[in-house]
Amino acid sequence: MGGFFGAVSNRDVVLDVFFGTDYHSHLGTRNAGMAIWNRDTGCKRQIHSISNTPFRTKFEDDLSSFSGCCGFGCISDTDPQPLMVRSHLGLYAITTVGIINNAEELIAKYFSDHGHQFMAMSSGKVNTTEMVAALINQKENLVDGIRNAQELIDGSMSILLMTGPDEIIAARDLCGRLPVLVGKNEEGCCVSFESFAYHKLDYRDEYELGPGEIVRITSAGCETIAPAGKDMKICAFLWTYYGYPNSNYEGVNVEVMRGRNGHILARTDRENGVAQDIDFVSGVPDSGTPHAIGYANESGKHFARAFIKYTPTWARSFMPPAQVDRETIAKMKQIPVTELIRDKDLLFVDDSIVRGTQLRETVEFLYENGARSVHMRSACPPIMFGCKYLNFSRATSDLELIARRVILELEGEEGFRFLSEYADGSTERGKKLRANICERFHFSSLEFQSLDGVIEAIGLPECELCTYCWNGKE
Repeated sequence: MGGFFGAVSNRDVVLDVFFGTDYHSHLGTRNAGMAIWNRDTGCKRQIHSISNTPFRTKFEDDLSSFSGCCGFGCISDTDPQPLMVRSHLGLYAITTVGIINNAEELIAKYFSDHGHQFMAMSSGKVNTTEMVAALINQKENLVDGIRNAQELIDGSMSILLMTGPDEIIAARDLCGRLPVLVGKNEEGCCVSFESFAYHKLDYRDEYELGPGEIVRITSAGCETIAPAGKDMKICAFLWTYYGYPNSNYEGVNVEVMRGRNGHILARTDRENGVAQDIDFVSGVPDSGTPHAIGYANESGKHFARAFIKYTPTWARSFMPPAQVDRETIAKMKQIPVTELIRDKDLLFVDDSIVRGTQLRETVEFLYENGARSVHMRSACPPIMFGCKYLNFSRATSDLELIARRVILELEGEEGFRFLSEYADGSTERGKKLRANICERFHFSSLEFQSLDGVIEAIGLPECELCTYCWNGKE
């Protein structure tokens, strides 16, 4: 996926941009960039691959060459960025977060005549951010251009533009699927996905953009230059999985939501009379842990860390680009606390069950270390659809999803007509799905959080949440 952080101030912002961007590293592992606009020397830009080396390490040596009071940085799992663009709208730097599902159609419709060209990447595809800039440049001003790009794109697109040494223009995607927040201190303003990123840099909460809202940010404050739309569909998976624990989105803290979510999971198990004879509740680190703490607090069972991830060398198991390498790293990282595993009945809470590959190895690892039984709970419903809005998953086909594969084996493609039944653990189809996954992974029991449970834990109206990956509703 990706994230961005920008700042405009009466003082140099290089370190703010450096640390603020670094605090978005959990959102991507492929590319990163920084652009700083100096009033005297213009805009300097640097891009690095971060596939094998963290952002901070890659950019530390660049800091001495940057200076300026306006700048932004990005983490990107799509294409190298930010880009510098010169057009009839002037010179500007641009970075984006989102996905374009209809890129080829847009090229064919709007850029197929003579005189239009894009710099093709090695894959032959067009850089997503370059495509956004081309759509912006179809109009006579930046605001109309941003709106034009967002309305033509099938997918989702949040945008930062830096138009000079004193100004950043920020646009939240039309449906507000991702947050965009503005922070402020005595010397200037910043814009960020993650609120904790600017809190650590001594900015206070100033403003949260509405869906589709476009604002101009200067050192003095932020000004709305295109109003927000009425309808929001912020990604519910932000709270369940990939949002950072310290952040707030639409006023709801991630860690608090995960604790509530675990409470609801435990309450449901108690009402159904299942998994009541367990020794310890544990989380699948790291994002499953707060859900598990909530479960333990509600159930009255002891929370324990049955295994610890060794992270000094590989902080994240999905950093290597090859799946086989990610699986190997994940296995090597798991260090057991044998005294909390041997001859114990364990219940684990994971943030989600997507493909299930690493989870299978985790359960085998627990049994190899003497576990008597392993119960599994997913903090969200079965994932039935690959995300087409935010590109947070590497899945290229719905059949990479474990729930879809099981349904295909049980009923063939006919089963895809009954996805809502399979998602519901109280139906016959739902019970078959869970029993099949239990058998594959040797779980003693398996349950998924219900969609109603996730919505209750978040505390926002269902109509304001995107739940596409679970129920296919746009």
